[in-house]
Amino acid sequence: MKTYAETTLPAVAVMENRRVASGSGSVKASVDGELTRKACDTLPEVRSGAQRFMFTRLNWLRIVYLGLFWVAAGQPCGRVKAQTESAGKPSSTDALEMHLGKGYDALKQENYEQAEKEFRAALAIDPSLDMRARFPLAVALFEQHKSAASRQELQLVRRETGDQPGICYYLGRLDLDERNYKGAIESLGKAATHPPFPDTAFYLGLAYVKQGSDPEAEKWLKKATEVNPADSRAQYQLALLYRKEGRQDEANQAFQRSKENQAKSDKVSQLKWECGQQLDRGQNGAAPACEQLYDANDADRLTSLGILYGQHGQFEKALPALQRAAQLVPQSPQMQYNLAYTYFQMKRFADARAPLETAVQRWPDLFPLNALYGAVLWNLGEVLPAYEALHHAHQLNTQDVATNALLEQSLLELAKHPDDAQALKYLEESATVAPADPEPHRRMAEIYRRLGKTEQAQEEESKAKNLANGSRK
Repeated sequence: MKTYAETTLPAVAVMENRRVASGSGSVKASVDGELTRKACDTLPEVRSGAQRFMFTRLNWLRIVYLGLFWVAAGQPCGRVKAQTESAGKPSSTDALEMHLGKGYDALKQENYEQAEKEFRAALAIDPSLDMRARFPLAVALFEQHKSAASRQELQLVRRETGDQPGICYYLGRLDLDERNYKGAIESLGKAATHPPFPDTAFYLGLAYVKQGSDPEAEKWLKKATEVNPADSRAQYQLALLYRKEGRQDEANQAFQRSKENQAKSDKVSQLKWECGQQLDRGQNGAAPACEQLYDANDADRLTSLGILYGQHGQFEKALPALQRAAQLVPQSPQMQYNLAYTYFQMKRFADARAPLETAVQRWPDLFPLNALYGAVLWNLGEVLPAYEALHHAHQLNTQDVATNALLEQSLLELAKHPDDAQALKYLEESATVAPADPEPHRRMAEIYRRLGKTEQAQEEESKAKNLANGSRK
């Protein structure tokens, strides 16, 4: 059975939803495969180590917010990145991108202590990165229950950017935890004007409950059930509120809805498991659980269904579910990635390009997006743009073997440049990316001999020879 693990993608994997408080199911997907050869003869065959690219629901929504903030503030990520790079030395820029990439990777893996270290390191290089580094630092601190430190970082960001909804959301959550219900209502009320996360209304309603403002609590808890009908928490809080007010019939109904929502969540989890089991029996067999899992208005279920089909090599069946999920949540990097990834598996590279172009602009610090985008461009024969995407992916994650191999191939291709000085630059970078490969040194030796630089030519020939001999041992 062919799975998503047998792929042409350099060490990136399908994003997944894990079970969180609201009860979404769990589907895992990873990549551990060999690059298949396209028409371009230079596409390498590379086997990468298995990696998991996983966002819990809250984490990928936080990163969604970062991208939306830059758009709303009129500060495109690409322009900010360019300003950062032009402001410092190349070595500092490389270190900055590395820390940002590692920080986001730690954030999505819920390794908040490591995320804190990486974002602090990024800010030590460039303290002006309020939304690219300071805001996610505040999130990492919040998740570690370091309330005072998180609040300090959020206030610094707010001072520079104003009362952005995401900042107000976290300040409100901190106030709620600290029983400052008046402050929580003020901050969450500002956030609710343009909710950054689906649970904004729920926490605002909860703050009103704690303050004893029952009419406002009912208003916002009802709003929470409208935004996320499957969230049993809001229904449960409504039930408690109704019972407190002596509205027993309404309380019973709300309790029943909360119970039904939980049962529905459990059923969806069971359907996901059954769908996977039925697909395991054979690609052409009936899979009624998969058909039941399809819900045209539920992006989470559609994503899980698409991933399950994809894991079993049924990309034609995966595609409609993932297309619909991307339509429902166009601002989500998860949905755009999964759609592009499936197109990539089907060798529909032009179709894969479209959802990635905007995504890498909104979320420039996500390694999997950049790695996939580079692989797509490479397969389209656009060597220079592919190199640029792969170079940035390498900055974000220097350890990914397959991405490094594809980056080296793009550099060797670009090193055919007629200008010897430019060709040497590409070859020097290639030697850095792939220090065990003798090929860049052989080609640098040829250029140096052509230029009459005998000493440099001999030095590169010696390096090539030593590397070649070492690889035979």
